Formats: sequence, structure tokens, C-alpha cells
Amino acid sequence: MTIDQNVVEDGSRVFHGACPHDCPDTCAVEVKVRDGRVVGVRGRHDHPFTDGRLCVKVNHFEERVNHPDRVLYPLRRTGPKGGGQFERVAWSEAIAEIGNRWRAIIADQGAQAILPCGYLGNLGLLQGLNVGDPFFNRLGATVSERSFCGSGATTGTLMTLGATPGTEPESFVHSRYIILWACNLISTGGHHWPFIAEARRRGAKIVVIDPVRGRTARQADWHLPIRPGTDGALALALVNVLATEGLVDRDYIDRHSTGFEALVTRAAKYTPEHVAAITGLAADDIRCLAREYAAAQPSVIRIGVALERHPGGGNAARLIAGLPALVGAWRHVGGGFLYMPIAAFPVHWDRLMRPELLPAPPRVLNLWKLGAALSGRLPLDPPIRSLFVYNCNPAVTLPRQDWIMEGLARDDLFTVVSEHFLTDTARYADLVLPATMQPEHLDVVVPWGHLYLTYNARAVAAAGEAVPNTELFRRLAREMEFDDACFRATDRELLEQSFDWSHPALADIDLERLEREGYARLALPDAAHWAPHAEGGFPTPSGRVEFAASLAADGNFVVPAYRQGLTTHQDGAAVAEVPEFIPPCVDPAYPLTVLSPKSHFFINSNFANVARQLAHAGEQTVTIHPIDAAARGVGDGDRVEVRNARGAFQGTARLSEDVLPSVVLTVLGHWPGRSAGGRGVNAVTDDAYADLGRAPLFSDTRVEIRRL
Repeated sequence: MTIDQNVVEDGSRVFHGACPHDCPDTCAVEVKVRDGRVVGVRGRHDHPFTDGRLCVKVNHFEERVNHPDRVLYPLRRTGPKGGGQFERVAWSEAIAEIGNRWRAIIADQGAQAILPCGYLGNLGLLQGLNVGDPFFNRLGATVSERSFCGSGATTGTLMTLGATPGTEPESFVHSRYIILWACNLISTGGHHWPFIAEARRRGAKIVVIDPVRGRTARQADWHLPIRPGTDGALALALVNVLATEGLVDRDYIDRHSTGFEALVTRAAKYTPEHVAAITGLAADDIRCLAREYAAAQPSVIRIGVALERHPGGGNAARLIAGLPALVGAWRHVGGGFLYMPIAAFPVHWDRLMRPELLPAPPRVLNLWKLGAALSGRLPLDPPIRSLFVYNCNPAVTLPRQDWIMEGLARDDLFTVVSEHFLTDTARYADLVLPATMQPEHLDVVVPWGHLYLTYNARAVAAAGEAVPNTELFRRLAREMEFDDACFRATDRELLEQSFDWSHPALADIDLERLEREGYARLALPDAAHWAPHAEGGFPTPSGRVEFAASLAADGNFVVPAYRQGLTTHQDGAAVAEVPEFIPPCVDPAYPLTVLSPKSHFFINSNFANVARQLAHAGEQTVTIHPIDAAARGVGDGDRVEVRNARGAFQGTARLSEDVLPSVVLTVLGHWPGRSAGGRGVNAVTDDAYADLGRAPLFSDTRVEIRRL
């Protein structure tokens, strides 16, 4: 049921919407429709977090919905893979071809030769991450493990704090000391910034810990330019100073934590002087940070996803997540720690994923290894014979880009891509299927940056013959003769099934209210009164903050440690309990570290083909410190190649002291087919794992630069 909110003076109608993108802010949107066409979007002024604003990416979302290059009909490839030559076919013909090809593959090599490839191109509960899981589980396909965003830091914080939502984002207005660690908030979650700015107006100090002086660091009171990958060492130095100078809250530690003495022992050698040499920060700055953090209560830390993207990222998250308990920050409203508050939402994830439909045992492949799997470098029996891509653009967003392209070009790989545009991935497809955009389907978005459920109405009919992901998999289920109830449920029925409506957090919230009002905050204490762990109550096995983790397994540290490198680099398995990992072997031919954070103008590869965003973002740039540029004869504006043994990409040099010496900065998202050299930054990215959660190593990429 679509709710018509109101009719404005020009005869347009306004509908509830939810921003679908992989961003913590999940903005509540008003979608303006005239004559059956989306003519404008704006942020809802009555939503406390959105506050009437949309980011530069989504401000003109109608241009994306109405883009002339949208895929509107099913397409079959007519030319060579990668050539982008297609002809229109009927839906019935496309679905029948998929069914026939899959039945032949299953008869020949089994269903495990089929691999789904989907991720968070859509964040909706219905249309997003788990939409294909029931179908592919029932099919018996290889299971895609998707761990390349958040899994390492989530695992680390879970081991220390349990599945807590953490500090209420809006309660940051009550904080006196705010640390944003590996978190360029203004570019990647800008709707939290006004609460932080209000805290500063009330006297708070804002500290940013980041190798790059980005937009957020430039707005902070203090920027600490840490060397990439050394966050765990800094956290241990803070523990060292807090313990040796008697700055800890011993009462809170004794009543609400375990493993404190073991943590202090671990931190003993990490003096400020020792860690200054590791991190590049001054020893006096490290002491000052520890002292100020302990003294200014309530203090709070927010970490970003970037923290996990080096070999020791998971352990660094464990260490940082434990800091608030050391100083008693959890006692106060506005004190503590925030990563992703998604644990607060009572979602029946099993009803979305349907694990009961899995064969026993399933075969699992982590998509981080997709390039190796498709190109034959990762031996699989059976090999992948068909790839089905949705909510994902692996040619841009996954590592080993050359291997990805090589695999997609295989004549014996039957590839189907559900998409909005002919992306670099879609150009290699045998069939391209048109997908709806957010104003064209029903959904509810569960955010990972605040506590509001957001409803998305179907505001307009689908463009062309585009279909929602839910309908796509219903059609495939009928073709494969699957009659399970989950494949017959309507979208509304699926939403009704997806929540535990009896949970206290959903008191007075139901689907009818969401339809009517467009959003609802969980029924939790408000931001002025919620201190979730003032009296402990952490959802860990012990009920306490676990400096010594009872969930440590498979060789992981019981007490977290600074992990400078991995001794088992390829499979990510940790070695036995030792004080410190062996430093990685750095090839002297590649002395620079390239960082590839999210663009201010794209969301991963989304919007990187929209004229307005491209005009702001410009072409691929490579930011280099003047010292490194001078050593290589590179001037500002020169064309450069960034290379290592895995591959290369090109960009325009930008000289700046916003990056540290030996650090190179570019952004993820530019489409290779639109870029000089035909490759992006993931051409140089490795497919090894970090220490926890099989997290990616985007930020552990060593390169060299040369002027073209």
C-alpha cells in the first residue's frame, strides 16, 4: 500500500522515502512526484537526524532515477565480453535462458558451480544484502561470504563489548571530549556532525585520529596524523599512560570488566616514546591525549570502518573499544563508544536469509577471493561456471582487479547482472536485467548509524520493465520450480515477517505506523537520558567489558595485541598467543602506502557515472606529499602511474601536506572504463585478510609511483 502524503501547489504529490545507500545516516526523504515522474527529493525537516538535509551525493537523486543511460529492459550480449553490445529480449526469454543454463550446469557439475555475488548496493531490508539468500540456499549454490566492510571491527568490538548498540549518536551533544578515530565523518556520515558541532559549542573538544587531513580533520580542534596501520600501538600507549599515571576509574574496572591486569601487562612496553617511533606521533601528544581523555567526562570515541583495513585492524578495534571502561566514560550520558548501533534493531535475520534451505554441508567462498576464483588461481571443485551479480559492482569494488576482469572475460562463465546501468561488471554479462531504484519499490531501511527505522513507499511505477530484487528472485524461483512459502510471500508480507514486533524496542511501532509517518525511533530512552552501561550490563558472556576475551578462539589473542603484520597472510589465521606479530616483509620496490577511502561525491561506485557528481569529483587524483613527489620528479597536475606487482592505475598528481610522507591518497569509486588506463585503485589491492572477521586489507597496499 502506497501512502500519498500530500498534494503541493503545483499538483505534485510527496511520498515517504528512505535513502538506500550504504551510509550510516539512512536519511528520511520526501520524494516529489509529478505526472508519474520523480521530479525532486529533499531531506525531511521533521526527522531529528536527517534534519532537512541530504548529502551532495543524493541531493539530486531524481537525476539518477531519470538518467538516460538506465537499463530499462532485459538485455542479451551480442558482441565480445566487455564490449557493451546488447540486444533487448523479453523477461520470459531471459528467465528461461537462465533456468536452462543453470539446469545444464547443475546436471554437469552440480549447483555449487553457481555463485551469487551481492552486497550492499542497496541497504534496504527487503531489496538489500539478504534478498538473494533464500533462493541461492534453495538452489544449493556456493554460499557467498561477504566480509569486506565492517566484519573485522565488528568482530573486535563484539569480543570486547558484546552486541551493544553503544553510545546513542544524538547523545554526543552531551560529550565533553570526542575522538573520531579513522572516521572522516563529514564525507561519510555527515548527519552526525551537527550533534558533534553542538557539543563543541557547549565546550567539548574534538580530536581526529587519521593519517589524512581530510574534511573532518580540518574541522577538528586537534588532528593526530597517525601512520597507517599503527592504531593498535597508539591504543596500547593510551592504556600504558592511563595505568601508570593512575588515571583509570578503578571502581568501574573492578565492577564491570575482566582482564584488566593482563591488559596492563600487555601495554607495559608501549610507552609513549616507544609508540612515538611506531606511529609518528610525538610522545608528549600521546600523553596529552590520554590525560585529556580521562579528565574530560563524558568522553566518547567513534570509530570508522577504515580502522579494520590493515593487518591488525580487528585487534585495534578491540583495544579502542575497551578504552571507555578504563576511564569510566560509560557512566555518563554521552560517554562511551560508537561503531554500528544495528544490534538495537530486533530483526529476524534468519527469516531474511532462510538458512534452513541450505544443503548440508554448503560450500562457502568469500567474495574477497572472487578474482582468484574466477581466474582459476584458487582451485575449486567444481569451478565457478555461472556468476549472478546484484547490488554489487565487483569490477570496481573488489581487489585483484586484473584477475576479476580476466575471470569475467571467460567464454565458459555464464554471467547475469541485475543493474541500473551498464557498469564495468555489466559490460561482461551474458544477460543484464533491469532493477528498480528506491522510489520504485517498497522497503524499510535499518540504519547502521542511528536508531530510526525508515519507511520507503513505492512512489512511482518502475521505469521500463525494471523489477524489484524481491520480484526478480520470485521469478527465478518459479522458473526453478521452487514452491517454498518464502518465494510466494509479497513484499509487505516479507516486511511483516522480518521484525520481532513484540520486542520492547518496537513498542508502539508497527508497519502501519511506518507507512503513515515514514519513520520511527526505537522505543529506547532518549538521547538526554540514555547511558546504556552506566551500571555495566554488557552483552558479553561475562556481562562485563572483556579485556581478556572469552570469545577468543582459533589462535586469536585472549588479550588484544598490536598486530603489525601477519605471519599467515593469505588465509588470515592468527598465530598462537605472542606479545606482538612479526612485522610484514615490505618490498623495497614499493615503499609507499596507498589509502583509498570513500569519495565525498560517490558511494563506492554509485554516482560515478552521473554528470553532476563527476563535475564535482573530477577525474581520478593521486595525492602525494611534496617530499615523495620531489624524489620522483612529479609535479602538481602531472599524470602518474601507481603500480605494484598486482597491477597499476593512473591518475593526476596532487601535491599536498594533507598526507604523510610515504602515504598516497586516492578514492574508491571511479569506473575503470571511464578512467585513463582502464583500471582503478583496486588493481593494486591484495586479496589477503586482516586479523579478524576476514576483513579486507584496503589500507595495507604498498606501491610505487612514476610520472607518465
